[in-house]
Amino acid sequence: MKAMWSQWRSRWAAFAHDLLSIPVAWLGAYWLRFNLSEIPPDIFSQALLTLPLVIIFQATALWTFGLYRGVWRFASIPDLIRIVKAVVMGSLMTLLAVFLVTRLQNLPRSVIPLYSMTLLFILGGSRFLYRWYKDKHYFSASGKRVLVVGAGRAGESLVRDLLRDVKNEYVPVAFVDDSKQKRGTELHGIRVVGTCDDIPQITERFEVDMILIAVPSAKASSMRRIADICAGTKVPVRTLPGTNDLVSGLVSVKNLREISLEDLLGRDPVTLDWKAIDKSLAGKVVLVSGGGGSIGAELCRQIMNLDPNGLVIFDNSEYNLFCVQQELDEKFVAKKCRIHYHLVDLCDMAAMSKLIQQYHVQVIFHAAAFKHVPLLEPQIRTAAKNNVLGTYGLAQVAVDMNVEKFVLVSSDKAVNPTNVMGATKRVAELVCQYFNGQNKTQFITVRFGNVLGSRGSVVETFSKQLEMGGPLTVTHPEVTRYFMTIKEASQLILQSLSMSEGGELFVLDMGEPIKISFMAEQMIRLAGKEKEIKIEYIGLRPGEKLYEELFHKNEPHTQTVHAKILKAHSRVIEKNKFEQSIFELQDAVSKCNEEETFRVIKELVPELSNPRHHALTNKRQEMLV
Repeated sequence: MKAMWSQWRSRWAAFAHDLLSIPVAWLGAYWLRFNLSEIPPDIFSQALLTLPLVIIFQATALWTFGLYRGVWRFASIPDLIRIVKAVVMGSLMTLLAVFLVTRLQNLPRSVIPLYSMTLLFILGGSRFLYRWYKDKHYFSASGKRVLVVGAGRAGESLVRDLLRDVKNEYVPVAFVDDSKQKRGTELHGIRVVGTCDDIPQITERFEVDMILIAVPSAKASSMRRIADICAGTKVPVRTLPGTNDLVSGLVSVKNLREISLEDLLGRDPVTLDWKAIDKSLAGKVVLVSGGGGSIGAELCRQIMNLDPNGLVIFDNSEYNLFCVQQELDEKFVAKKCRIHYHLVDLCDMAAMSKLIQQYHVQVIFHAAAFKHVPLLEPQIRTAAKNNVLGTYGLAQVAVDMNVEKFVLVSSDKAVNPTNVMGATKRVAELVCQYFNGQNKTQFITVRFGNVLGSRGSVVETFSKQLEMGGPLTVTHPEVTRYFMTIKEASQLILQSLSMSEGGELFVLDMGEPIKISFMAEQMIRLAGKEKEIKIEYIGLRPGEKLYEELFHKNEPHTQTVHAKILKAHSRVIEKNKFEQSIFELQDAVSKCNEEETFRVIKELVPELSNPRHHALTNKRQEMLV
């Protein structure tokens, strides 16, 4: 109520100011007409007689053109345009009224143009003078002196927001931009003084306390270059999030944050065919296995942004399921789509059957899997039970219940695996290949590398090591991995679904592999701890290899209609032999026979190279002899 009263009070105060400006401009026009000397009495009397008409028509025009919807504190070009329109209209109506009443007797012809210009000057000048008065704190501000990188739309919006900030935390002193055309230009009185290469010299010259990067559309390579230049200044750096992450596309000082690893390693924004994606899921009931994990949870977020008829989420982690429930229920409270949460083990086939039958599931995204390589190495039975038999069981239920589509989230570790995790994910791919075509259910596999920021990822590990004071442990100086963001991976999975016809093995374009040592160096630098924290090389862990691959040599691949989605031609499998191997694997797992489990896995994935398990198997065979 108080805010509303204050708003109306400001409007009426502005209206009263403008009302008083009308007689000043009207009589001032006569004064100017007679060269600032005495106005003849008969003409002055006529001016006074017509003044009420001028006030009525001009005030009506001012109100009609919405001059009092704007705020003087933020007067801008649109406000000036409204003033011009209102003054012109008011002047024309005044001229017409005076003509009808007096036939323009004793009205000098130059008075109307002089009146219009005088009133325009008073109304516009007072507003911009008021804005200058409110913004004058900038000239004597004591906040942090900031250099803004990027003189585009984002930079202009950011500086405008900084200048309006009554707290006066940041004071923009200069722009830098690589565009030669912008050199020497000004935005809100702030000059573009150089390019990004000049940042160190400009920082010293203008005594900059902080650098703000305002290029949300920049590619990762550009961000790395800018960040490297800024790092040499030893000045704190903040940046705006990427274009896709800016809420409603609005740029504000509130959006500023520290540079993240995703900014430096991220990729170009993904262009998606949202109409096709929405069509593939609209009105469908969707199930996401492992919905509490990094990829599963992001898939749920993306699906809920579409128009599904229902979403079923299950996970075997109570905490993860609780977290995703809290988030989705709050974020999508207004959605008509019902979300169902179930704490279920993937290997519980009775529960799987009930869920799919109860909710009439039409699309399944299978993201549930054990994924940590060193942890799974000595636990091949557990890995096989969850990643292989769990996938097999869920796929069997999908076929029995006539589910329309089944999407498997796979891994680049499934290609020429050297570890248990990769081998079991490869067999999971074979499971989908085996079931496709048995019924109406279409099976699709989407294979990609690591995702930045997933739980238990190298980024999370490095972050914890940084908090503890280091060192950051890297297995090998030359070890590389493919990376993409969780959001990008999830969106491309959805795009793959919309493109599928059944039986495809889609592989996401991961770009160039990145050295883990480079990631460690960047994280240390971003934390500003180059002198305190070192990198320690500890050697490859069991099952790890120096580099990952996206394709097997016998998987020729072709481009699809989407630039970042490739299609690999799957290797042919003997379905009868595969089915027999699955039965043998089920028997070995039920008997806790790890040697037999490994033998079956090796038979299914002959390219598996795992010296540790070979040695273990040979040793135990020798003991039996």
